[in-house]
Amino acid sequence: MRTARFTLDPAFTVGEVNPRLFGSFVEHLGRCVYTGVFEPGHPTADDAGLRQDVLELVRELGVTAIRYPGGNFVSGYKWEDSVGPVEDRPRRLDLAWRSTETNRFGLSEYIAFLKKIGPQAEPMMAVNLGTRGVAEALELQEYANHPSGTALSDLRAEHGDKDPFGIRLWCLGNEMDGPWQTGHKTAEEYGRIAAETARAMRQFDPGVELVACGSSGQSMETFAEWEATVLKETYDLVDHISLHAYYEPLDGDVDSFLASAVDMESFIENVVATCDHVGARLKSKKKINLSFDEWNVWYMAKTQAEVSALDWPEAPRLLEDNYSVMDAVVFGSLLIALLRHADRVTVACLAQLVNVIAPIMTEPGGPAWRQTTFFPFAQASRYGRGEVLDVRVDSPTYETRKYGEADLLHATAVRAEDGTVTVFAVNRSRTEALPLDVALNGLDLAEVVEHSALADADPDARNTLAEPERVAPHPVDGTALTDGRLTASLEPLSWNVIRLR
Repeated sequence: MRTARFTLDPAFTVGEVNPRLFGSFVEHLGRCVYTGVFEPGHPTADDAGLRQDVLELVRELGVTAIRYPGGNFVSGYKWEDSVGPVEDRPRRLDLAWRSTETNRFGLSEYIAFLKKIGPQAEPMMAVNLGTRGVAEALELQEYANHPSGTALSDLRAEHGDKDPFGIRLWCLGNEMDGPWQTGHKTAEEYGRIAAETARAMRQFDPGVELVACGSSGQSMETFAEWEATVLKETYDLVDHISLHAYYEPLDGDVDSFLASAVDMESFIENVVATCDHVGARLKSKKKINLSFDEWNVWYMAKTQAEVSALDWPEAPRLLEDNYSVMDAVVFGSLLIALLRHADRVTVACLAQLVNVIAPIMTEPGGPAWRQTTFFPFAQASRYGRGEVLDVRVDSPTYETRKYGEADLLHATAVRAEDGTVTVFAVNRSRTEALPLDVALNGLDLAEVVEHSALADADPDARNTLAEPERVAPHPVDGTALTDGRLTASLEPLSWNVIRLR
């Protein structure tokens, strides 16, 4: 196969990686919360009912901002139900997922969960703009963030949380463009309520960071027009606009699935263009950044039937996709797409964290284990901190049904503060190894520290309860750095991490 090539030069960069790029998402959906992060009575549970085996894996995963409590769930969410003595909290029907919500895990428990992950874990709270509005958002903000001396801040202290939660990052609703959303609105309706809510929240705290709802996908009929209309109302009031995207192989079209990041990069670039167009029309020098606060591989085709069959159970097994090596390679490619746009994508949330289309799986009363997708995320979060170098690949290509001609190589590189460089690369070929040649200009690098790959002779290999360690990254031999050139061979259908110093 022809060699794939690119050049790295510190004079040509994309931008600094915001740590929030490695965020995740905890929604009251399926078993993400109950028997996921929270299971009183589990052998590893702490005094608060949090599974310590899950906490250890979450820390290893390296997640930062964690979005909560939804997702579609938030559009029926009453935050008051989730605070105070657990025995007094009401049970509610969740229309989004046809389940019963017990509210045993609520706002205080969420903040305690973040604190136990570590200081890198930041709250990202969504407010209900589906069935509620400005007043309820302000009440939640006061309860969560005001120090003391008001009815709601004193109520928080009475509930056992004397110190304010310090939530800085807020989502103004969720997927309000979607007809499936409880309280679905037109762009004009949503833009108005988002602006009203943002204006009021900034009266409480001028330094708050706000995310407006963008399109739920590039395929939405209202895409781009939705963003333009919403931003016309909110441009000077918000900091980010959201993007959501999920990918799966449809109709056996694996070649297109492997090129999913082509669509993700197009989505990002089109939203950036729309934001900047609105800014230009408003004659504003402000730049709206992107919050890609839901992304993943998700086998959505079966979800509607799963949900429709439910009769209001507690924490049912929903969306528990078991990921293969092929899924993990696509997942890694999506991470590369986010890093390649780090100048404008400043928040990203992997949906979700545990059990629900997640990198971590658990069994009630039993073990927790890593899915195949765990490894690319953990490696990117660990080694993808610093400045993204501009990578323009010269690669062999292949044809896809959905995206036309696509590169077999998808790659990016991040230079850390200490001068070390990490190359993240995916080979999309299912049958052939891909030779790689990288010219290193102006970089003081002397050796290859490590080349690891996630690949397998069986692309359908996956980690399960019975075989929790079937798939893991393995070392790759033969990668060399000589006379300012990096050479390597990327295994077929592989996610690669090459560290240089």
